[in-house]
Amino acid sequence: MSSSAPESSSNNNNNNPPPPSPKNPHAQFAQYPSLKSKIILITGGAEGIGASCVSQFAHQNSQVLFLDISTSSAHHLISRLREEGVSPLPIFYHCDVTNLPQLQSVCEEILQTFGKVDVLVNNAAAAGQLAREATQDVTEETFQWGVNVNLRHILFLTKWIAHSMISSSSSENDTTTTSPTRTGGSIINMGSITWRIPSTGVPVYAMCKAAIMGLTRTHAREFGTHGIRVNSVLPGSIATARQLEEVLSDEKYVRETLEAQALKRMLGPDEVGRLVLFLASEDASAITGSNYVCDGGWVGDV
Repeated sequence: MSSSAPESSSNNNNNNPPPPSPKNPHAQFAQYPSLKSKIILITGGAEGIGASCVSQFAHQNSQVLFLDISTSSAHHLISRLREEGVSPLPIFYHCDVTNLPQLQSVCEEILQTFGKVDVLVNNAAAAGQLAREATQDVTEETFQWGVNVNLRHILFLTKWIAHSMISSSSSENDTTTTSPTRTGGSIINMGSITWRIPSTGVPVYAMCKAAIMGLTRTHAREFGTHGIRVNSVLPGSIATARQLEEVLSDEKYVRETLEAQALKRMLGPDEVGRLVLFLASEDASAITGSNYVCDGGWVGDV
């Protein structure tokens, strides 16, 4: 299946650095020179944690490409970033990650256009009530859907993108170099503490998120000889717009969450996004095969 045409970015074709954004909501936080002009691919980038990652990478002057099924949310995000003075603007590709032929087509289009991807953020997953289905309610169809939306696309997109990272690394780098920051790329997988609590009522979601931790460690070993780093981030209860509407509207759930956390406040998607930025940057050049918990001290470690 062919992909939808991407919605493009800035018309700034000169070589001068863009002026500082007058409305950068991330200005008080770290700036990573190593992320400037890098090609960043983010799945599920139109809302929630994914949208925060898109915004923060864009404010690092990276070229962000993001996939999502929500065209309206993607348009809104790009419009907001345009108002914030971002350059280059992110590019949106409409894509359903559960549709592997469509996902592969979009991936091929991106690689043909940009030649490579420097950072892959595997973020797309079921969210809110879509992730919640008790064991007794799981059918073969809903099980397969859960695996497809939460796990399968991570394996295949990583396979395709890592191949391009390996090719790019082989052509651009002297493999005999001892440079401590030589890298072939960075892959960040979005996990969850759901399976660590453990949570109830989300067996398929929890199973997939646990598998992501194993996949992260396996791929770190497989791709490490090519300088590719692979890590995962395990968020806790994050107050995204959807979570606030569908899950965190339950006062009992919120109370129990705050009781479980060491930090007695709700956590925001930008806090997760800042961790993703660090792992993508050369500041994390020696870090791979690791799983980072961002949960306000709920489970604390892996």
